This record gives sequence, structure tokens and C-alpha cells, in this order.
Amino acid sequence: MSDVAIKIEEVTKVYQLYKRPMDRLKESMSLIRKKEYHQKFYALNNINLEIKKGESIGIVGKNGSGKSTLLKIISGVLTQSKGEVYVDGKVSALLELGTGFNPEYTGIENIYANGLIMGYSKEEMDERLDDIVNFAQIGEYIYQPVKTYSSGMFARLAFATAINVDPEILIVDEVLAVGDAKFQIKCINKMEEFKASGKTVLFVSHTLEQIKRFCTKGVWIDQGEMRMVDEVTHVIDMYESEMLKETMEQKALEEGNPMAEKMEIDAHLGKITAISCNTEILKTFDDFSVEIEYELYDDVKSEPLVGVAFYTIDRQYIFGPNTHLDGVKIPKTKGIHRVRYVVPRLPLLGGKYEVDVGLFANKSIVNLDYETAAFVISVVADYFTEGLVHMEHQWEIIKD
Repeated sequence: MSDVAIKIEEVTKVYQLYKRPMDRLKESMSLIRKKEYHQKFYALNNINLEIKKGESIGIVGKNGSGKSTLLKIISGVLTQSKGEVYVDGKVSALLELGTGFNPEYTGIENIYANGLIMGYSKEEMDERLDDIVNFAQIGEYIYQPVKTYSSGMFARLAFATAINVDPEILIVDEVLAVGDAKFQIKCINKMEEFKASGKTVLFVSHTLEQIKRFCTKGVWIDQGEMRMVDEVTHVIDMYESEMLKETMEQKALEEGNPMAEKMEIDAHLGKITAISCNTEILKTFDDFSVEIEYELYDDVKSEPLVGVAFYTIDRQYIFGPNTHLDGVKIPKTKGIHRVRYVVPRLPLLGGKYEVDVGLFANKSIVNLDYETAAFVISVVADYFTEGLVHMEHQWEIIKD
């Protein structure tokens, strides 16, 4: 049995945009010499993504970046213009409020209607009804048409229905944003149970801290294109840094700053100018060191920091120390500075590993510069243990 829950291969979604309704008619009637009156808008462009069963994936991106379009394609609400989508397992999706619910039906009627869409019989939904009603906690409104519901009540019913129909894959797109804090906690706890059972979750939320704490992997979509797929904390940090940079650029433009065109450089405040390591081929327990040269364009008020991260060749995060976490203050004045990172007796076992190097500010919230896979190191080891790293250990005989 495959361990892949969702596989997306070169998926593109294109919309045809017309300036006027008449242009659509003109184009349809242009039979002899086909003339196009539309512009193409790529909501998604050549997206590739593989999600393993049991993974919890947080998807980030600005409004209009293509997040919801991707989730709708995965859940079957939309069809891609090209590419392939493979889904292994029953999907339950909480998309924008209103999707999948008939406003004229009561809450009870919508529960049964959604169960029918999911492939359950009335008898099977009878068994789940009490759990759904108890989780939603909307009282007698469960017997009223959902068009009379507040957005919070609607969210309660939608989440209660989606989580209690035993899906293998749960998709949650911003629906928790309309609930109160107590309900959000309740939903996150339920999603934690769902995740702990080995099922797959795709989660979109503007509350990035929720994604960072709940998800294991992050996906960043930017203007319909895949920007980054990596360990969730790394993705969130890079995304927040980019948003901060854009905010600074916009503020400079609004204030009429004549240097606004240079904000792409100035917003970063600095960059990595050189990286080197003592060797790219070594044995387990050899010393390993990295030298980082960085330049600051101005004095930095908050403490800058340098980080070095080790990944497997397929980008599984192993270890990522930085100077802030280790309590080491590095130079923060304008100019060029150098630091050295040393690992005595590197404990990595045999294999190839990627080493990232980053320069940050504000406790790593703001990314000044980042080199992904600055170099690849090869570690050679005799067969004396197994795994990725060697941990100091001992055996004791407690009964002879």
C-alpha cells in the first residue's frame, strides 16, 4: 500500500477574463478567424506537491495566491486546466462558508445531505448524528434553516460535520477564523486527535502561529506558483520576513520616500557575502566548521543572528542551531563581519547532507538573507550503528 495521500503533478488552473460580457459572445461567434477577446489568468501554474499519509500540511500565501483554488481542486470542487491529481482516501473539506450546504435546509437536513455526498447511508449518518450535534453545540438552531445562522454557528456545524464523518483526509480553509476562541481551541484539539490517528490534514489559516504549532510541513504559494515546501517553522519564518519587507516597501512609497526603489536591498539591511566549510567529505566524528561572512548596510537595532541548518538530501530537517538560541551576540554594526560555526566530532552517520546558512534579525522573524543548500557534505562511516546520527549511550546489565 502506498504511503502517499495526495500527489499533484504539474497542475495548472487557468481562467479566461473578459473586460465586458459582450467580449465573451464575440469570441464564441468568431468561428472563421478565431479571435481571442480574453486574457488568461493563472490561478495556479505548474504546481507539484506530494503529501504523505499522516502529514499535517500548513499552506500559506497572500489573498489571491491560489491556496483555496488548490484545495478546491484536491477536494474535487474545481477541475484543473491541466496536470494530474491523485488522492488516496476519503476527503472531507471545510472550504469557505456556504460550500456544500443548502441555505434552505435545516442543520439536521444538511448533516444528512453532506453524509450522502460523502457516500454514507442514512443509517450510517444516524450513528454519527449525536456526535455531530454535540460537537456543534448550536442548540435548537440545529432544526432551523442554516440561512438564519450567524457565521460562527455555520462554522460550528460545518466543522462538526466534516470531522465526524471518518475521512482519511481533512481540508480546513480559513473556516476557523469566524469561530470564537473557545471553539477554535476545541477544533484544534479535535484536529490533533485526527492527526494522531495517522490521518492527513491540509490547513489554511491567516493565524500563522496556529499553522506553526499544528503542522509539520509548510507550503508557500505565491501568485499561483510554488514558492517553498519545507519544515513548517522555516516556511513561516521566510513568509513572515517577505511580508514584512513588502510592508516596509509600501510604507516608504506612501510616505513619498525618494529611496523607495532601493527598498529591495535596504529592507534586508544586510546579506551573506561568503560561505565556506573546512571540508565537504568527512568521516563520522570528524570536526566540521563553517565560516560565514556577512555585510550590514547600516547599524541593526535588534540583534542579528546567523544560523546553520542540516538537512537530509530529501530535505528532512535534522538540526538547526543559531547564535540567538545559543546566546552568542554577533557584530551588528555597519560593515563586513565574519563568524565561524564549529561542530566538534560531527555525529552524522553515512550519507549526503545539505547545509543551509541564514542571516536574520528580530530573533529570526526577519530574514535578511538565506542560502538553501549552500553546500552538500558527504559523510563516510563504518557500519557500527544505524540511523542518521550517533547518540552517546551505554548498556547496563541489571539482572545476570
